[in-house]
Amino acid sequence: MELNGFALFAVILAFSAVIGLLAVRLRQPLIVAFIGVGILVGPTGFGWVEADGTIELLARMGIAILLFLVGLRLDVHLIRTTGPIALATGLGQVLFTSVVGYLIALGLGMDTVTALYVAVALTFSSTIIIVKLLSDKRELEQLHGRIAVGFLIVQDIVVVLVMIALTAFGQQGSDNLPVHVALVLAKGLGLLAGVVAAMRYVLPRLLHQVARSQELLVLFGVAYAVSVATVSDWLGFSTEVGAFLAGVSLATTPYRDALGARLVSLRDFLLLFFFLELGARLEFTDASQQLADAAVLSLFVLVGNPLIVVLIMAAMRYPVRVGFLAGLTVAQISEFSLILAALGLSLGHITEATVSLITVVGLITIGGSTYLILYSQRIYARLERRLSVLDRTGGRQRELEGDEQEADVILYGLGRFGGAIAARLGRSGHRVLAVDYDPRRVADGDREGVTAVFGSAEDIHLLESLPLSRARCVISTVPVPAVGRALVHGLRHHGYRGTVVLTAHSSRDAEQLDGAGADLVLKPYPMAATATVEVIDRLLRAGRDPTGPDERT
Repeated sequence: MELNGFALFAVILAFSAVIGLLAVRLRQPLIVAFIGVGILVGPTGFGWVEADGTIELLARMGIAILLFLVGLRLDVHLIRTTGPIALATGLGQVLFTSVVGYLIALGLGMDTVTALYVAVALTFSSTIIIVKLLSDKRELEQLHGRIAVGFLIVQDIVVVLVMIALTAFGQQGSDNLPVHVALVLAKGLGLLAGVVAAMRYVLPRLLHQVARSQELLVLFGVAYAVSVATVSDWLGFSTEVGAFLAGVSLATTPYRDALGARLVSLRDFLLLFFFLELGARLEFTDASQQLADAAVLSLFVLVGNPLIVVLIMAAMRYPVRVGFLAGLTVAQISEFSLILAALGLSLGHITEATVSLITVVGLITIGGSTYLILYSQRIYARLERRLSVLDRTGGRQRELEGDEQEADVILYGLGRFGGAIAARLGRSGHRVLAVDYDPRRVADGDREGVTAVFGSAEDIHLLESLPLSRARCVISTVPVPAVGRALVHGLRHHGYRGTVVLTAHSSRDAEQLDGAGADLVLKPYPMAATATVEVIDRLLRAGRDPTGPDERT
């Protein structure tokens, strides 16, 4: 009996559920299990997925929803704080892997063009797989998760430019390459301008009407994500870029939490088809004859890529633990690598044997990195002592343990507002433990009565090491409601009974933080305005400058 349509869809779902249940019982990652199912139902196995385009469509929907939710969780504060490290790490890893991978490929006897394709294919990591794993582990909002998402976006931009350049070079000659690059930049600026215009002039009013119905809000979110992704694809960029930008454009609206909560289940269901389709796309022509080369290249990706990320982040004074956890996310090649190989084959630059080699490396590294990410905390615990030689934070994590009994106040954020609070509390005789995830602020943070350490308000592991039993007050000067809510939840989870003070920039945010359980919510701008008015009022009444040295900023 030939399977088609609804029956084929039902069989694939049932087969996936059985294999998934078996993987859970054996304590194996579902991602690996579903890729294996994709191989079985694809052309290499039963050939079911090849005969039905529905799987590919659902896979692309899953990717769009996933990247939409990633963008939905971003904010301007995050982009400002992680932008430099994401750019340095993303470009540094791309350059290192390309150069060293090219040399390794030449050493394995490949010709120049083939070595170049293999090197570039080894460079890029799978945003979809990494984001899914970090989301399942609830590490997407932690510092290493944010940095990983940042440099993965940098990688995605680079791979789009590489593929466009290869297409222009292979089909129309290298003379047209500058024109095509300029055209890509113009299209990119146009896409960004359109999204910004929608954020400012269209979405606020439209969402106010749509949000009257929760069902309509969810439908609008999916339609908007897919629409922007389609426009991005039409302009020559990937659907991932468009879906991500769609999420970013809604990240500052009051409806992002409601949208995010309702789309998570839909995302998980649709991503099943992405992994099925990924497994079905794998080609294994002459794979048995290339296992030795595949093993060498896979080892380079699994070890070399994370190592360069650790070194770059250590050089920028990030803790080794953060660099190690972020580095493990690049220990695999991407689905873009398979697309790049297919493009090279269609242009006549490489052979089917090279495509097969890249495919085997992809299967090995995707499976291996899945285990590395899932067990990253345990792996780091075993390697922590050896990796400590790379630490350039000045031993601040050890200072945290040594000063464990010495903090009256724990303060998150050493920006202008938080830094001023820490300095004044320290001068007043209070012992302040200040936490910030900007290495430069941490390096300059130690002063009278203040000890600065590296960390993030959402880092559960950091909370476990803080002197919560001794601190009478925990203050967060990070004006992001999600951060404040996460901090309150973490503190209550650890049994903290002291005063919790949070910061908000708007009355709406302040109401949310009050409802989350904050004892006091600081509003820097109204507070500054009130203090300024009082000083000016005294000046006007006295007819002179009444401020003393302590009142001037």
